[in-house]
Amino acid sequence: MSGNIETGSIITGKVTGIQPYGAFVALDENTQGLVHISEITHGYVKDIHDHLKVGDEIKVKVLSVDEEAGKIGLSIKGTEEPSAQAARPRKPRRRQAAAIIPEGEGQQGFNTLKEKLQEWIDQSQGEDLIKK
Repeated sequence: MSGNIETGSIITGKVTGIQPYGAFVALDENTQGLVHISEITHGYVKDIHDHLKVGDEIKVKVLSVDEEAGKIGLSIKGTEEPSAQAARPRKPRRRQAAAIIPEGEGQQGFNTLKEKLQEWIDQSQGEDLIKK
């Protein structure tokens, strides 16, 4: 691995391969790193091919260098300012309420443990369950 690549530096590289999880970027003749899909752009990336293609020259920020494993973590979004759209926090999704069944119409739903406990005790003590 090249010794001149330091965490936090911004360098130019060339996309050499694309996988569903990220893009491989050649930083020099002997060194290659990976831009994980979550580091491509601010916001959600469904398909990497919508943002990159093999042969693209891109600016990347070095996130991590693991000499032992020979891995370099890169980020494209680390070199860009977030857009107004991506910078907004997402609103939490609302859950739909469960359907309420009118009383008396075959109602079988959730009961509290307290309501069911005596019924279970009675069932467990039933003669048909106890085999001697």
